[in-house]
Amino acid sequence: MRTVAGRGRLLVVVAVVVLAGCVGAIPGDPTSGASDAANDSDASELGTVEVHYINVGQSVSTLVVSPAGETMLVDTGHYDDDGEHVLSYLRRHDVSRIDHLVTSHNDADHIGGHAAVIEYYETEADGIGAVYDPGIAASTQTYGEYLDAVEAHDVSLYETREGDALRFGDVDVDVLGPPEPYLESEDRNENSIVLKLTHGETQFLLSGDAEDDQEAYLVETYGSELRSTVLQAGHHGSASSSGERFLDTVRPRAVVVSSAYDSQYGHPHTETLQRLADRSVPTYWTGTHGNVVLASDGKAVSVQTQREAPTDPLSLRDGDAVEPGTGGEVTERDRLDGNGTGAIDDGDDADETPADGDSDGTISLAEVHEDAAGDDRENLTDEYVVFENTGDETLDLSGWTVEDEASHRYTFPDGVALAPDATVTLYTGSGTDTDAELYWGSEAPIWNNDGDTVIVTTSDGERVLEESYR
Repeated sequence: MRTVAGRGRLLVVVAVVVLAGCVGAIPGDPTSGASDAANDSDASELGTVEVHYINVGQSVSTLVVSPAGETMLVDTGHYDDDGEHVLSYLRRHDVSRIDHLVTSHNDADHIGGHAAVIEYYETEADGIGAVYDPGIAASTQTYGEYLDAVEAHDVSLYETREGDALRFGDVDVDVLGPPEPYLESEDRNENSIVLKLTHGETQFLLSGDAEDDQEAYLVETYGSELRSTVLQAGHHGSASSSGERFLDTVRPRAVVVSSAYDSQYGHPHTETLQRLADRSVPTYWTGTHGNVVLASDGKAVSVQTQREAPTDPLSLRDGDAVEPGTGGEVTERDRLDGNGTGAIDDGDDADETPADGDSDGTISLAEVHEDAAGDDRENLTDEYVVFENTGDETLDLSGWTVEDEASHRYTFPDGVALAPDATVTLYTGSGTDTDAELYWGSEAPIWNNDGDTVIVTTSDGERVLEESYR
C-alpha cells in the first residue's frame, strides 16, 4: 500500500463521528475467516479469489474471499430485512469471521445489515477485524444503529479515502474513491468507496453507488488503470451510472447488476442496459441469476450463478425472478479471460503480442494512416487502419471491436467476414459500408499522430491483436 499522510484515520464513535489522526496503511486483522468455497487453490499458484454477489433484492452485498480464506464484506443489504439475507448466506458458507467490513456509503439500502452483522460476529462468531467508511454521515435510524453496534463492541472504524489500500493477502485492493475534498457537496452516492481488486491478470471493480460525477472523476484521474475484467454496475444499474465514457474506459468483460427483479425504481434502467448491449457486454443480474459467484485463479474468471438466465443486457427481464434467500448451489455458466492493466500504479504496461483470432484465421494490422492530409478534423475519411487476414480460413468479424489507447471503440457489424489474404479498411469518418471499406462514424480523429495502439478483441472478449505504432 502507498503510505499517504492524512489517510487511514481512525473514527472514534460517540454521539457523532469524530476524526482522530492516524497516518499510514489501514490496518486489517490478518486472522483468516473460513469459507468452504475458498480453499480450492489448485487452479494456479496464486490460488483462487472468490467474489460473491449476494442476492439481497433491492440492495447490494458483496463477499470477497482471498486464497488464504481472509474475508471482506462490502455492504450488507437493505434495512428492511435487517441483515437476514446476508447473515443467512454467510452462515451457509461457513464464514466464521469478517476481517474487513466495508461501507461503500451510508445509505440505508447499503448498511441495512451492518448492526446485525456486527452483533452476530462479535457475540456468536469470531469477530469483525475492522470497519471502513467514507466518512459522510446519514441522519437515519439505520446509520445510528450501525454506529451504536461499532461502539458497543469496540470495533475499529476507519475513514477510508482515495489512495488507501486494504491489506488482503496477495490480492491487491486499491481504494479509488472518495477523493479529498469530497465531490458534489458531500453527496453520499458520489462519494462512494470505490475498490479495485487485482488478482494476477484479473480485476474486479466495485463502484458502490457512484454516479456520473464520480465516474467522470475516476476516468480523469485513473484513465486506463480502471480497466477491469468485471464491473459491478454502479447504483444498481441506474441510468445515472455506468456511463458511456466510464464503460469505454473500464472495458469490462462482464457486468454484474444487483437489484430486485421488481425494483420500485425500475433498476436496472433501460438506458444502462442499452449502453451495455451496444458494447456486447454479458450482464448478470441478481434478480434473475440469483447469487452470482466469480472465481478467479489469476488468469481467468469462472462465472457461476444459481439460475441460468439471459445475459444479453436487453433480454435480462426475460428471465424468471429469483427471490432473495432462495436456496440452491451455483453452476458455472462461462469463463472470462483476464483483462486490464493490473493494480493501480503497478508500473506494468507491457504490450501484449498479437495472437490468433481462432484456429481458422489470423487478423493482422496491415497499415495505419493516422495523419490525414490537411486538417485531420476536416478530413476524417483520410484517417484509417487496414486489417488483413493472414490465415487460411475466413474470419467472421461480427461483434469484434477495435479500440485505441483512449478506449474509443468501434464494433464490426454483424455479417462482416474477412477471407484469407483479404483486407478491410476502417475509416474514421462517415460513409457507406462495403465488403472492403467500413466507416467508424466518428466526428473527431481517433488515431494519434504521435503514436497510439490498435487493439482488436473478439466478440467473446479475447484480445487477438494489440500493436503500437510510433
